[in-house]
Amino acid sequence: MKRLDLNLLRQERMKCLDWKNIKICWEAISALPNITDRELNLGDTIEIVTKGLTKDDEEYIYNTAKLIHPWRKGPFQISETFIDTEWKSNIKYNILRPHFNLKDKIVGDIGCNNGYYLFRMMEDNPKRLIGFDPSAITFCQFKFLDHFIKSDICYELLGVEHVEFYEHKFDTLFCLGVLYHRADPIGMLKSLFKGLNDGGELILDTFMIDGEDDVCLTPRDRYSKMRNIYFIPTVSALKNWCYRAGFYEVKVLDIIKTEPSEQRKTEWIHTQSLDDFLDKNDQNKTVEGYPAPKRVYIKAKKLKKID
Repeated sequence: MKRLDLNLLRQERMKCLDWKNIKICWEAISALPNITDRELNLGDTIEIVTKGLTKDDEEYIYNTAKLIHPWRKGPFQISETFIDTEWKSNIKYNILRPHFNLKDKIVGDIGCNNGYYLFRMMEDNPKRLIGFDPSAITFCQFKFLDHFIKSDICYELLGVEHVEFYEHKFDTLFCLGVLYHRADPIGMLKSLFKGLNDGGELILDTFMIDGEDDVCLTPRDRYSKMRNIYFIPTVSALKNWCYRAGFYEVKVLDIIKTEPSEQRKTEWIHTQSLDDFLDKNDQNKTVEGYPAPKRVYIKAKKLKKID
């Protein structure tokens, strides 16, 4: 794929803003009140403190945020509007934070959703931040947030399959909660490997199952009520996938069982959440009888070539 192809693809993807259910969101975002006096706090809750907004302005911000649901990643505080997202994404970010340094690096976030992690990464002063996600609704959420944050983040309506063909390579790639949605996990890891500069690193999390063998769970139909879950490996199997994709070093950073304190239903999603996905009589199992969601966080490195 050539650069021209990517540009044409970008143009095609931007047509999503004319979709019936997206156009109304885009029009609402385009009419958000302008702010000249604001303070940005990049803590667990990404917070915008504003001055000079009227009551009507505050109401418009709240109603626009409610319009572009569901809100999965966060939380965010935009003036008086608190967006209590389904996931407390700060928990995952704080697990990973000690394991990377992004200063002056070119960084990509694959499956970036509304940009929560990218916004948090701004405090590291990276050279460039680029998010990849083909979802029209999360793109709208990012644009809503960035209206107030005013970042230099580039949000691409592209998928993981486009990373290796991007205009430049990356020093660090994040890929959080994507791998299990792909029918060819090793192929996806190869694409990420090709998208990295020599010496670059991948930070990834995915569902896992316990066990010492090099095996994976393949749900027959659904896993935690989700159809698009294909392979859930043991840690050993996941490491093998990474090695076969070309990575020379794979380090486990942490293993965490997903708890209702991290993922839960709120007024900002209007759908089911973790409690609904688990067996009511045994929280260690999904409703289908599989092991309950547990995540492994890894760092995989690409060998730096010696001239």
